[in-house]
Amino acid sequence: MKIAYLVNQYPKVSHSFIRREIAALEACGLSVTRFSIRSCESELVDLEDKEEFQKTQIILNVGIFGLLFNLLIIAFTKPISFLHGLSLAFKVGRKSQQGILYHIIYLAEACVLKSWLQKAGITHLHAHFGTNSTTVAMLCQAIGGPPYSFTVHGPEEFDSPYSLALTEKINRAKFVVTISSFSRSQLYRWCHYQQWQKIHIIRCGVDADYFEQPTIPIPSAPNLVCVGRLCEQKGQLLLLEALKNLINDNIDCQLTLVGDGSLRPEIENLIQEYGLEKQVKITGWASGTEVQKYIMNSRALVLPSFAEGLPVVIMEALALERPVITTYVAGIPELVQSEVNGWLIPSSSVPALTEIMSQVLQLPTERLEQMGKAGSVTVKMLHNTAQEAGKLANLFRYNHDNFS
Repeated sequence: MKIAYLVNQYPKVSHSFIRREIAALEACGLSVTRFSIRSCESELVDLEDKEEFQKTQIILNVGIFGLLFNLLIIAFTKPISFLHGLSLAFKVGRKSQQGILYHIIYLAEACVLKSWLQKAGITHLHAHFGTNSTTVAMLCQAIGGPPYSFTVHGPEEFDSPYSLALTEKINRAKFVVTISSFSRSQLYRWCHYQQWQKIHIIRCGVDADYFEQPTIPIPSAPNLVCVGRLCEQKGQLLLLEALKNLINDNIDCQLTLVGDGSLRPEIENLIQEYGLEKQVKITGWASGTEVQKYIMNSRALVLPSFAEGLPVVIMEALALERPVITTYVAGIPELVQSEVNGWLIPSSSVPALTEIMSQVLQLPTERLEQMGKAGSVTVKMLHNTAQEAGKLANLFRYNHDNFS
């Protein structure tokens, strides 16, 4: 069987876990062809991502005339299939925030994709994220393309289930994958209980090289690191407020923000307003190797998110034996246990964040190392890339063998 992966933007700096998953599936003996709706080549910093980009076909690279041409080809050669797809595009488009016009564009993208899948002999299409990539996969199936499945990460899918036609996507899919028990429970909310059996937990994994790094003692220096897209939901604005509180209490702290994003100007302005220029460094996007170095140079990872799925960077930090300060959000408590491998605080609570950061900066490094080692054991058990990819490969094979 031949599998294809479809992602809205691939490869992407924050989606290295998809690259790892594909590589692990190929190690299981599956053939995987990569497709992306749009390109984000200019953002790539990691050599592995750049190499992966060369293996990926970009749908929107065909241009507006290519989209229109493929749409017309399907309309004239497969009119009944095209009408099925058009009807579905209208059905889900009417209820969406994007509207019908966007869904006609998604239909055109599906027409391009169907042609490419047919030429490549693809027998199953898997989309990551239950947003527009899965919309295109669903429309592709409606016009005669292969069966599809998709992975839901959250929180976007759970914020807008009606607009994203989440129920329709689950109903039409061969199976659905999600990354935690919490996210599976949210999917259960938006489909009939008879569909529950098709929803499976496949956890995001960490590369083996994270566990093969030489043990580096936790530094005595007051370094903390936050890795993630610079946006409201990651909580960096609250993190700066907590840092200001620490400095006002004469507690030294150096904070490194690894990542970039739309909120960077506001974050830089707040750093100046709070007078934290000497305490805070923003690195921009970093390669996987650089991220590892930033994490290992810290006493703990801090991620005060108030909207998440289950962040891969938490798995990576624990794998590198660094404890984590984070929030009681979504699937995070399934991995992070307070006072065992990290600390969980109420989301949006600056006082709680300030208090725990203060503790971490003053705890003996021996205690932090003990917690980091406990976290590494948990990640090895729950988030092994090869193990989780093996489960996913079995799902692909089962559905191919039993429903072909």
